[in-house]
Amino acid sequence: MDEERFDIYDNKMNWIGTASRQEVHREGLWHQTFQCWILTDAEDGPALLFQRRHPDKDTYPGMLDISCAGHLQAGERVEDGNRELEEELGLGVPFEELISCGIYRSDKCIKPGLIDREFCHVYGFRTNQALTTFRLQGDEVTGLYRVFIHDVLRLVHGMTSQDTIEAVGVEPDESGALRVVSRSFTSDEFVPHAADYYEMVLKGFGLQR
Repeated sequence: MDEERFDIYDNKMNWIGTASRQEVHREGLWHQTFQCWILTDAEDGPALLFQRRHPDKDTYPGMLDISCAGHLQAGERVEDGNRELEEELGLGVPFEELISCGIYRSDKCIKPGLIDREFCHVYGFRTNQALTTFRLQGDEVTGLYRVFIHDVLRLVHGMTSQDTIEAVGVEPDESGALRVVSRSFTSDEFVPHAADYYEMVLKGFGLQR
């Protein structure tokens, strides 16, 4: 399989060329990602869906993160990132139905030799679709969980290492069918995102001023 190549940019988002995925992360080159948060509205309150990343991922393996996300390949437009919803979650959603939350600059040194500098194109999508009807991409996603907005705010504004978040979700059984589960998560099980990132997402959904 050919190695992925990404468009790369200067820190003002001017295109300067392309580079391999490995080079991008080794050298800390700016590149673009597509991110989409899914919000469910239920009788017990609104909640964001968090996916559990596959344990073999090169960054943040096994941790809880954005509902759906992926890199934009060289030559792709932001609209093309919408394919991630179909690939990871089985959602065929027209790009026009997504809510634009904005572009977020993320600059993280995950570990030596792995520097992730991203222009994140962040979107949202509202749905009341039952969790058991999603179709998880097995080599990317190993679970999907509803985290209530009040718990997201706890995560953003400070939880102790002993505090937990209770969440209902789905995980594949041995046959691949999704089963409903209840889980308790600590803050260190979530991929770290800054408070202003979550605030941008919640404002996009009209949940914060």
